[in-house]
Amino acid sequence: MAGASLLTLLDDIATVLDDVAVLTKVAAKKTAGVLGDDLALNAQQVAGVRADRELPVVWAVAKGSTKNKVILVPAALAISAFAPWAVTPLLMVGGVFLCYEGVEKVAHKLLHTKEEDSARHADLVNALSDPAVDVAAYESDKIRGAVRTDFILSAEIVAITLGTVASAPFTTQVAVLSTVAVVMTVGVYGAVAGIVKLDDAGLYLSKKGGDSLWRRTVRRTGEAMLRAAPHLMKSLSVIGTIAMFTVGGGILTHGIPAAHAPIEHMAHAAGTVPYIGPVLEWLTPVLLSIATGIVAGAIALIGVSLAGRLFATRKAST
Repeated sequence: MAGASLLTLLDDIATVLDDVAVLTKVAAKKTAGVLGDDLALNAQQVAGVRADRELPVVWAVAKGSTKNKVILVPAALAISAFAPWAVTPLLMVGGVFLCYEGVEKVAHKLLHTKEEDSARHADLVNALSDPAVDVAAYESDKIRGAVRTDFILSAEIVAITLGTVASAPFTTQVAVLSTVAVVMTVGVYGAVAGIVKLDDAGLYLSKKGGDSLWRRTVRRTGEAMLRAAPHLMKSLSVIGTIAMFTVGGGILTHGIPAAHAPIEHMAHAAGTVPYIGPVLEWLTPVLLSIATGIVAGAIALIGVSLAGRLFATRKAST
């Protein structure tokens, strides 16, 4: 009897672990878009920091990110336990915010010339080379800004994960949210550390001496890494922006039944096209999510801009 009870317990544990693994995988897929932007933003946060201070800054932001998730995960579990009705509205708010940030990034890119961006970068370099500038204070400002950004993106990751496991048992929710929080933090900031040191690693390898085939290959690899580093940063930024529209728009379309049903119908219809049907069936909801995200983000940006101007006008008149 005791043996049967033990086997039953082990079977229950195995079932729970299997559920956790499956739900964690689903949550990771859904949050991948946010992670792309999280990775790009955090890699850009160390711009202007001295090379020997890049890793300490990344480590400081990673610790801040861990503290953020220590706050967010219990808060998400409390919402799931006591106010489950709030999960969908929170997801919708997060989706709108992602779309808003995406449109804001695109607008900034379109409204600022390369000359203006280069001038700002030159001003930053000149300021940091000034002995009167407090580098420690500058780093602290960068870290605080990165941690604030991480809090918003982490909240979105936790909200998306919570939406995935909302109907699961509480213990499974705890396991999935904790696993996603740990894996995402380690993965994102490990990748950020690798990206910010990619050029240093390339420079080190490119200076390897020797005429053997192996040494020449090592030097060429280093030179390729040096050439790839700036392109990688630009690619991450573009991919992150597209991902914001895809994830944010997808959250909005899934949260509105009147929008979700037609999209599913169009995707199914596209899937009947000969030869390329499966590709179109996958691509249709993605493109419609991106379009929804752009529209929602543009409306949010206009609203925020008008509210900012109204507030500034009222403040000036008082």
